Amino acid sequence: MWKKYLMALLISMVPLIELRGALPFAFLVGIPPVMAYIVCIIGNMLPVPIIFFFARRVLEWGADKKFIGKFFTWCLKKGHKGGEKLQAKAGRGLFLALLLFVGIPLPGTGAWTGTLAASLLDMDFKTSVLAVMLGVILAGVIMGVLSMCGISLLSESEFIRSLAQDMA
Repeated sequence: MWKKYLMALLISMVPLIELRGALPFAFLVGIPPVMAYIVCIIGNMLPVPIIFFFARRVLEWGADKKFIGKFFTWCLKKGHKGGEKLQAKAGRGLFLALLLFVGIPLPGTGAWTGTLAASLLDMDFKTSVLAVMLGVILAGVIMGVLSMCGISLLSESEFIRSLAQDMA
């Protein structure tokens, strides 16, 4: 039983997948919805302080390195671009813009990108963590509703049944 919870927690910590992929997984393997939300939100939020305080430094350090430089430069540009878009559109409403950026489950948005953008914009730590957490909760509600609709369609799938049994 604990394997399901651990897998959902770990999946929600992975960049690009985050809660958006972990929540449907948790529902599919039979984790009760309230526990699925709690586990996935915690997992999605665990990397946030590390990203906020260290990702920028690591990316700036690695940007001029031979083998990793191109990827690290791409990450910095993506973070700067996301941050500039947020700031340009939001102006003084940066908190709300960050919340919505993280909360609307689209490719390239989420807690990882939002936190990196907040760090690159030199936002206050507490403010950015609150905006990211509220965004993760919003994404959880959206993904929960979409997942419940999709799971009712997939519940008869043999693959889904075997996945749930393997996780038991």
